Amino acid sequence: MATTYSISDLAREFDLTTRAIRFYEDMGLLQPERSGPGGRNRIYSHRDRTRLKLTLRAKRLGLSLTEAKELIDMYDSPRDTGPQLQKFLLVLAEHRQQLEAQMAELEANLDEVKVHEKEARSLLAKQGLSAGSPTKAAKAPKTIQAART
Repeated sequence: MATTYSISDLAREFDLTTRAIRFYEDMGLLQPERSGPGGRNRIYSHRDRTRLKLTLRAKRLGLSLTEAKELIDMYDSPRDTGPQLQKFLLVLAEHRQQLEAQMAELEANLDEVKVHEKEARSLLAKQGLSAGSPTKAAKAPKTIQAART
């Protein structure tokens, strides 16, 4: 008999809530069998466990659940692995471009913060105050605003 898992088993193994697993099921990523009165009990197969593991890996890579489902579904088909790998490379390239754009934006923001820090330290130094003095530094925002107007 094949190994099966309950929703609690998978939740515990992957440190997820049962609600998250039901959400992945609603998205079509998992397809458990149903048993018990009214089909209330979910029985997950080894295939479902693998799909959940791949879904979580895709999320860590920053892929959307739609992208993850598309890629995972390709592995269920009897097709050659070439198209699957090409699609995976395309998705990864798009995601890398998004991350690089976000990184550039973060670096620009960090540079701006550094400029403002340098400006504030310079203004404090002109007043004979140090940046580390909490009581004197508390007065700095008014002074900085006055210096800018």
